[in-house]
Amino acid sequence: MRVYLASSIGVACAAALVLPQALPASAGPSAPSTSAAVSAVSAVAAGDVSVPGSTQSLPLRALRSDRATGAAQQGLTRRDVRPFSLVGVVWDDPDAELHGSVQVRTRATGTGAWSGWQSVETHNHAHAADPGTPERDSGTVRGSTAPLWVGASDGVEVRVRAEAPRSGATPASLPRGMRIELVDPGDEPSSEPASEDTAQGPEIPEGTDTGTTTGQVLVPAPALTPEESAASAVNAELVPLGAAEIPELSKEETEAAFADQFGEEAMTSKPYIGARPRIITRKGWGADEKLRERNFVYTKSVQAAFVHHSATGNNYTCKQAPSVLRSIYRYHVKSSGWRDFGYNFAVDKCGNIYEGRAGGVAKAVLGAHTRGFNTNSMGIAVLGTYSQSTPPSAAVTAVARLTAWKLGLYGKDPRGKSTLTSGGGNRYKKGTKVKLNVISGHRDGFSTDCPGARLYGKLGTARSASAKYQGR
Repeated sequence: MRVYLASSIGVACAAALVLPQALPASAGPSAPSTSAAVSAVSAVAAGDVSVPGSTQSLPLRALRSDRATGAAQQGLTRRDVRPFSLVGVVWDDPDAELHGSVQVRTRATGTGAWSGWQSVETHNHAHAADPGTPERDSGTVRGSTAPLWVGASDGVEVRVRAEAPRSGATPASLPRGMRIELVDPGDEPSSEPASEDTAQGPEIPEGTDTGTTTGQVLVPAPALTPEESAASAVNAELVPLGAAEIPELSKEETEAAFADQFGEEAMTSKPYIGARPRIITRKGWGADEKLRERNFVYTKSVQAAFVHHSATGNNYTCKQAPSVLRSIYRYHVKSSGWRDFGYNFAVDKCGNIYEGRAGGVAKAVLGAHTRGFNTNSMGIAVLGTYSQSTPPSAAVTAVARLTAWKLGLYGKDPRGKSTLTSGGGNRYKKGTKVKLNVISGHRDGFSTDCPGARLYGKLGTARSASAKYQGR
């Protein structure tokens, strides 16, 4: 019994048109190693829908240099703006680093109360596509800070200060074309996912007996757009088209599904695969599929997992996590110029797991999470900032469960090592072969604080738990 197939044969067959073929875990899914166009399932396509959310981009202005140090400053004085919930600063040259500090104050919608000054993480260039890749060389990529979640706001004040010059040194300059990005995540997605029947949106001839009681009106669930169909179809071996979540399986069910897909011969040497955890799909958290680039891009395997913190702050509730994700997604694509959400997965403080970059949760999707080591790896972002705050145990457990399953599909021991080839970055030159922990922190591949000292200190616990979940 294939316990993870879509319930509808029709949906599965349609999805096969767009679903990259998979191979046994020993070899990893045989997805294309370069960009592969994915055809939309036209049967479930219905007209255009409005794009949820919005972004305001306001240029920063020169301010008087700091009197004490002479450091250059830019910013904005207090001003009224349209509603937003997340902020970040971007600039024209993606290779230019912002050596200095960024601080913002925001006014809460409704109360009119202004927050204190909040710091924005400036070293976001470590989260990016590898040098020389089509995504990095697209011409759309910009320099950017990490985004900061501030909650529903309608006023903003910004100050950016260059590093104070050393004695006798020339004052540092700030990148050109700096602007503040104010992101509104848009409305929450519908709680009713589109089903196969309602997604197709068949027209019912007038006078047809629909079997409903007199006076009842049958309202179909929202139809899927072509972009939503394609993003959902790559998970069609796991759930029906348009599903809001991928349900968890027991370890026995996960192993049975593995054997069913790859044949009993794949079980001759028992694979170490953790139980598949519940994963909220892009449809579930409300990703606007028209924002991203149409095609999906894959690598050959998943040999390592890099753990990150999103550096968006900890002032969010788990109910708000989908809004945080939609905001980060819009910031990555519309503000930073990336092709899609940067991370392959996200985890909130309550331990909920979310599908990140589109392409299929079980597949080797190329992300933009660890500059220099995006190939043959996956990136997991724990929502929050964990430089000084201890990550909740639920989040660490979720990282362990997710890696036990996903790394298990590719035959990797969470306690082991993997050798990756650097694609270029500030820590390792392009072409350098680097031995890394199968579960590594972002800082292991790039000089950065990410995933924060407190979360980094929990990775040993995550490795041990992940291996245990695999049955090792």
